[in-house]
Amino acid sequence: MKTLQSIKARTGEPLGAPLCASTPEQVDACASAAGAAFGDWSSSDGGTRAALLRGLASALESDREGLVALADEETGLGPARLNGELDRTAFQLRRFADIAERGVAFEFVDDPALAGAPPIGHPAMVRQRVPLGPVAMFSASNFPFAFSVLGGDTASALAAGCPVVVKAHSGHLLLSNRVIGLVQQVLKTQGLPAGLISMIQGGGNDVGVRLVRHPAMAAGAFTGSTRGGAALQAEASARPRPIPFYGELGSTNPVVALPALLASKGAELAATLAGSISQGCGQFCTSPGLIVLIDSPESDAFVAQLTTALTAQNPHAMLTPGMRKAFDAGVEHMVSAGARPLLQEAGTPEAPRPFLAQVDAASFIAQAELRDEVFGPSSLIVRAGSVAEVLQVLQAVGGSLTVTLWGAQDESEDTRALVRGAMAIAGRVLFAGVPTGVAVTAAQQHGGPWPSSTQPMTTSVGDAAMDRFLRPVALQDAPAWLLARKGQPC
Repeated sequence: MKTLQSIKARTGEPLGAPLCASTPEQVDACASAAGAAFGDWSSSDGGTRAALLRGLASALESDREGLVALADEETGLGPARLNGELDRTAFQLRRFADIAERGVAFEFVDDPALAGAPPIGHPAMVRQRVPLGPVAMFSASNFPFAFSVLGGDTASALAAGCPVVVKAHSGHLLLSNRVIGLVQQVLKTQGLPAGLISMIQGGGNDVGVRLVRHPAMAAGAFTGSTRGGAALQAEASARPRPIPFYGELGSTNPVVALPALLASKGAELAATLAGSISQGCGQFCTSPGLIVLIDSPESDAFVAQLTTALTAQNPHAMLTPGMRKAFDAGVEHMVSAGARPLLQEAGTPEAPRPFLAQVDAASFIAQAELRDEVFGPSSLIVRAGSVAEVLQVLQAVGGSLTVTLWGAQDESEDTRALVRGAMAIAGRVLFAGVPTGVAVTAAQQHGGPWPSSTQPMTTSVGDAAMDRFLRPVALQDAPAWLLARKGQPC
């Protein structure tokens, strides 16, 4: 039997006893149990779903001290950050509880019959939504609470009426096992089947692939690398019955800073940006990995200010030894592709130093390797000669979760063009602040064109995340008893 070992992020030492990887039989059992739980849960009312989600939020909060301490050992993210993330996770669960209780999943369009011949006349139609089915949810490395066992994917799937099988991330195995223990207690207390929310674990890709391939699974949700997400998406598409795969993948999150604003606020913006690049050791999907400047004295001064500000940053240890090695490899790959280092210092085996490099726009556009995400406290400055060249840089990026436009507050031909260019490649466009920090709210869009996500029409954060797990169905000339259910599946 394969075993897994949790690691202390700050030292690389083993943490706790080895854990057993899920066997193929255990993966199949969890998927089948989710399938068995689907019928009743898909037809449950909003109150039942809300009660579960609120119970899960309370369970997290009741074990806060133990959960945060364990998460800190496994991730090195620090109690302040982890307490805030636990708060966010509980908030997400309760927000989706409110959404379920309001009956958002059961909203329908009533289109009464209209007399006459087609195309004007038509029968009575009701358009409602039904849950897709069990969801294979892949935990993220960088958010051990908010994108893990009880993260936004799980909360939104449950609110939609879908059971969940979680694939735990190897970077926080002990925490995941503790959380799933709380989950099972809540399910038992509320008289719900254990298969409604279950968890598997494994160090390689065989466990996750088997889960995606299982015929009971109806959708996948993933947050992680482009390579890993693309492989799982291919598995989801290659099934005899393909299923949707909602992957949030790699993103460079360009920040475009115009000279006029840099002239008045350059030092302030440099300090803000340096903090964003280093925040969480750069292990955010919205970390600003690309800075696009137009050649000017103001941009020259800003590069110097940013270099100084980054030098003062002290990132903590990365989540896993593998990520630490990948960061170094990504930096070297960027340099070998032609980027000129401006700040490159040796770090510790666990914690890297910030990295900053620069390249001209023509080289960036020509060299695909320069557009790869480097997961960690790293950013690449791209120097453009004009707004037109900035737009070519954005087009070369192809897809990003965010684009930030600093200095576009006044309307002009240039700012209109920049907004169009940013909206063409990003799910969220910012005009102030930095992209790190994703609000859980009604208007949020956390997803963009490839390679930032596999489904740019959907979001993994915010109220609309639930829509991923609901499928529209039209009922024509439906009987009165069915209409009386007001959109609740039977």
